Amino acid sequence: MTDVSGKAGHSLWGGRFAAKPAELMRRINASIDIDKRMAAEDLAGSRAHAAMLADVGVIGREDEQAIQKGLNAIEAEIAAGAFPFREALEDIHMNVEARLTELIGPAAGRLHTARSRNDQVALDFRLWVREACDRSASQIRDLQRALLRQAEACADDLMPGFTHLQPAQPVTFGHHLMAYVEMFGRDASRFDDARTRMNECPLGAAALAGTSFPIDREQTARALGFDRPTANSLDSVSARDFALEAMAAGAICATHLSRLAEEIVIWMTPAFGFISLSDAFTTGSSIMPQKRNPDAAELIRAKVGRILGSLVNLTVVMKGLPLAYGKDMQEDKPPTFEAFDALELSLLAMTGMIDDLTPGRAAMAAAAGGGFSTATDLADWLVRRLGLPFREAHHITGRAVARAEALGGGLADLPLEDLQALEPRIEADIYDVLTPAASVASRVSQGGTAPVQVRRQIARWKEILA
Repeated sequence: MTDVSGKAGHSLWGGRFAAKPAELMRRINASIDIDKRMAAEDLAGSRAHAAMLADVGVIGREDEQAIQKGLNAIEAEIAAGAFPFREALEDIHMNVEARLTELIGPAAGRLHTARSRNDQVALDFRLWVREACDRSASQIRDLQRALLRQAEACADDLMPGFTHLQPAQPVTFGHHLMAYVEMFGRDASRFDDARTRMNECPLGAAALAGTSFPIDREQTARALGFDRPTANSLDSVSARDFALEAMAAGAICATHLSRLAEEIVIWMTPAFGFISLSDAFTTGSSIMPQKRNPDAAELIRAKVGRILGSLVNLTVVMKGLPLAYGKDMQEDKPPTFEAFDALELSLLAMTGMIDDLTPGRAAMAAAAGGGFSTATDLADWLVRRLGLPFREAHHITGRAVARAEALGGGLADLPLEDLQALEPRIEADIYDVLTPAASVASRVSQGGTAPVQVRRQIARWKEILA
């Protein structure tokens, strides 16, 4: 086994320091337990860097071939769970380099030519976040497809639409679900946008000032799937806004997940009965045998706190750092990993719940006409048929609601003479607009809740997601 520790007993600065760091220093400095998640990214970056160094003549082709062979062996060890991760080597970069030295000898030391851990970690982290954005966008689109399936099946099913959680106007359950399809569509596009901005390669910035070696940054950028190299070496190793932007997109998406989760919790209560979930996504009670609790939805609702907290965490870490690199930035990965872990679990669980839910069509339809939800339809009829100004029609409708409330019924239950006492020109065909079904069918404006419009929205999104 080749000794990579140096005379001072440390792999990185043995030539400068005469003694080992204190045990506490070793513990606070090490990050391998966290950043070993970036092993695949670290290996990809090293492969691209080695190939480029050989192509420009900085290292020999024989050394490059040995390096590539050693990196492949390390990848196999990691996949098999046999790689010897060591805390004493601090991070994933030095663990890989040390193991590479053990496997191929001195040629491993040439891999770090024209490279620093500063641009190396910036690359690894950017690659990891880029993949996380792609994964999140894909999972969001899977959720949208699940919502589309339910929306298509429920395009005609009546339910109350709410404002202030009070019955407002009848809508369809399909229309309600399509609102979330739109929200999550914006979420996916935010991840796509963030990915576009972060898709520049920092490799070659070295520690902070670039390198005197004749490297080809365009080559390594292409090899790693980037659009271009980053333009400024200081910014390359200093920037973590790509992670902040991705986490901000995640926090917004988690907020939408939380809103949908809250509605699932409400809809499942016996007082609503709008949906039911199977045993797969509910739990029972240790004392109350009748309970079916929407724990998955409740936990998704809580995850937004974890994800938003992670965003704030990294923002606070970065807010006071001068250029270029500070060890504070080692704390960029725990909150980012935690945020995306929570988001992934939430997206998968929500997709499962949407596919699993059964709509309570009878309960929704019965509630659709509650709370005088067709009052606006009465006002619109007065404007359309009698030419009344809307404010006057609004006033008459308010008095009609008060009369119906006093009689203990709905607007459709008011006798015609009571309505004519408010406005003599009202005719019997007014009852045609006072049912929830008629109300919903009339909302044919673009983006409205009429089933014909809901199906147009569904068809549009099917085409987008195809």
